[in-house]
Amino acid sequence: MISLDLAIRLRDAGLAWKPAAGDRFAIPDRDLDDDVFVLSNMTIEVHELPEGQIIGFNGTTEWALDDVEKDEAIWLPREDQLRELLGGTFRRLERDAGGYRVTVEILGAGHEFTAAEAADAYGEALLNLIQAAH
Repeated sequence: MISLDLAIRLRDAGLAWKPAAGDRFAIPDRDLDDDVFVLSNMTIEVHELPEGQIIGFNGTTEWALDDVEKDEAIWLPREDQLRELLGGTFRRLERDAGGYRVTVEILGAGHEFTAAEAADAYGEALLNLIQAAH
C-alpha cells in the first residue's frame, strides 16, 4: 500500500481524488494516522451536499465520527489506480533485490523510480509526472 507521506505529497502536487467504492484513505491529524479506511456502499460512503462532498461513516459505533469533509481525508491509491494514472507513460514494473522499479517514458526519455514497495515506486513515478506537467 502507498505510504501516507507519499499520498500527501501526491495530493499537494495536485492529484485529484474522485471518491469511489473500494478506495482507501486515511484521516491524518485526528490520532487516526495509522488507520486505513475503505469506501463502501455499506458503511463508508460519499454524500453530495450543497457545500461539497463529505465522507459519511454509517453505522459505526467504534468511535464518534459521523463524517469528515473530503479534503480532510488523504486518498491512498492502489497499485492499479496509480498505474492507470501513469497512462501511456508507463513502460514496466520490475522487482530486484532492493524492491521494485517502475520505468516510465516522458517526452521520449526513460525514467526509473525505485522503492521497497511497488505502490510507492508507482507513486514516485506519478509524482514526477505531475510535477513535470506543472
